[in-house]
Amino acid sequence: MRVGLLGLGRIGAFHAATLSALVDELVVSDADQSRAEEVAERLKARVGDPFDADAVVIATPTATHAELLVRACDLRVPAFCEKPAAPGVAETIRVADAAERSGTVVHIGFQRRFDAGYTAAREALRSGELGTLHRVHMITADPAPPAPGYVPMSGGIFRDCHIHDFDILRWVTGREVESVYATGANRGAAFFAEAGDVDNSAALLTLDDGTLVTLQGSRYNGAGYDVRMELAGTLRTRAVGLDPRTPLTSTEGLQPPGEPWPDFVTRFDAAYVAEMSAFLAAARGERESPCTAQDALAALYIAEAADLSRRDDRPVRLLEVAK
Repeated sequence: MRVGLLGLGRIGAFHAATLSALVDELVVSDADQSRAEEVAERLKARVGDPFDADAVVIATPTATHAELLVRACDLRVPAFCEKPAAPGVAETIRVADAAERSGTVVHIGFQRRFDAGYTAAREALRSGELGTLHRVHMITADPAPPAPGYVPMSGGIFRDCHIHDFDILRWVTGREVESVYATGANRGAAFFAEAGDVDNSAALLTLDDGTLVTLQGSRYNGAGYDVRMELAGTLRTRAVGLDPRTPLTSTEGLQPPGEPWPDFVTRFDAAYVAEMSAFLAAARGERESPCTAQDALAALYIAEAADLSRRDDRPVRLLEVAK
């Protein structure tokens, strides 16, 4: 199988290393030609046209995603793309329409769906082990903020960071979000506020069956990278993300024995590999697309509602933003 890869930044380089062990031939491309040549030499890949392949992986800047995905659909080349599919709703709809019209596999990168903990939580809920779900709590907290220049182009904390929470919430529970009431605060560097963004966030989401979901986030979690999900049912409660490297210490003396997770790539290393394997299987026609452009659109609608809620300081129903 010959696979093309566009973009060799941090996550692109990670995917390149993964793909080099999974495919027969890897073709890489990057705006920085010297970087592409270095990666190709190191991984025994070659520099060339990534669309001249059996499948393509897109890890370029967000603003380029929609055009590249539509091109893949026009060429009928199965495509994996890091989230988001596009910066906004209209472009994401364009991608989803192109995928449906062409019948091309499009997989948007929500790697938490392939993490063992989230998978086990989903199975426990679906099997009835938890009873009837009543409450969900989620946390996504980065140990340090991104570069100042990234923030104005990120779409804000709900589209950039919490969109992973919104996707995994839908996937684990099998429910849709009906309304969002979100807020945020600026407790750190001025560049967040200058970009109209916040560095700490909170939200209350109501699912279509009445289940209440609370969400918290931060760009300044000095203890380490912290991503968790708690599902409380009438019979049992399950937590995802409580492991030997969780950056959380109890005042009663319980302390994880390992070093805290430093970043998302380290925390989800195995999930990224499993996700790429699943995409390649879909590209070969061995399974359905595991995370479609329609899934990306559904998560984006929740992020849009959350951002509108924060700005207007009011609850927002998904019907207000869904097209």
